[in-house]
Order: sequence, then C-alpha cells, then structure tokens
Amino acid sequence: MIALSRRLFLATGLAAFASPAFGQSDIDGLEVELFDHPGITPWGEEDVDFRSLSNAEWRDRLNGEQFRVLRQEGTERAGTSPLNREHRDGIFVCAGCALPLFSSEAKYESGTGWPSFWSPIRGAVATKPDYRIWTPRTEYHCARCEGHQGHVFDDGPRPTRQRWCNNGVALSFVPRSDAL
Repeated sequence: MIALSRRLFLATGLAAFASPAFGQSDIDGLEVELFDHPGITPWGEEDVDFRSLSNAEWRDRLNGEQFRVLRQEGTERAGTSPLNREHRDGIFVCAGCALPLFSSEAKYESGTGWPSFWSPIRGAVATKPDYRIWTPRTEYHCARCEGHQGHVFDDGPRPTRQRWCNNGVALSFVPRSDAL
C-alpha cells in the first residue's frame, strides 16, 4: 500500500482546483512538495530516477499490460478497468511511480469506457502531440516517470471543458481513508 500523509492528501486535493479556471495562482509551492514527498514513491525508493530505468527494470516493476501501456504508449480495451466504477474519495496515482495525477473530485463518467477527469493535478502530467491516427491528438504522460497515461480532449464538462481520458491500467487508486 502506498503511504500518503494527511498533508500530502490535502495538498493533492487542493492542487486539483489550482487550474487557471479557478483563478488560483498561489499553489506553486505544493507542486514541489508533491514531487519531492517520499511517501509517494513506491517500494521505499526515494532516490530512484524513474526516467533512467531500462526496459528490463520496468518489466520487473510492471505487469505485461502496464508495461505495454505505460512504456510502449499502448491503449487498454475500453470498459475493462475497474477504476471506471471507482467513486470513493481519494487520489489516482501513476501505476509506474505513484505520483498523484488526479483527485477523485475531478473524476466524472464520460461514457467512453476509460476513467476520465476534467483536470489533472497541476504539474503532474506533460503533454505532447500524437499523430499516430488520422487526426492529431494531445497525448499526456506522468511528469515523473514519463509513463503514458492517455489523451486529453476538449469535449469534457465544466469548469475546464477538458476530458483527460486515462488508461485505467496506468493508474492506481489510493482511497482517502488510506491516505490520511
């Protein structure tokens, strides 16, 4: 189980509402805490440079489907993730490095078959263009380990009107009761 402090959980929840849509810009100090907090690093490895791990090391850490999605930019089949039905309070963390990516408060039912969120935790993901299909899309990855998470679209609900469509296998869920 990933040990998260009460302070980190509260910071994570607040960070989900730090987007420009909410007009809050004084939350930058929380980003450093989220990235540097030893409680969000799995296996007790505070000094792991996740970006420098070899494919063999990633294969040892992940199951086959997680490796295919996180490290090879694959996509899981729609409707297969138990996280689609996850409605408890908590945070969704990267399955590769346990970085908090989304608050449960930003999750919504998109009808797509994948866990969807209207906003990530500020600073937790990085985007890049994806031209693998006939139309350009915006792909996003975990900012710490660079594991592929999914794609972001402009057809989501208010307040951002974004749909961060995530592969469930690329996430783990930490309920609020475990995080406090």
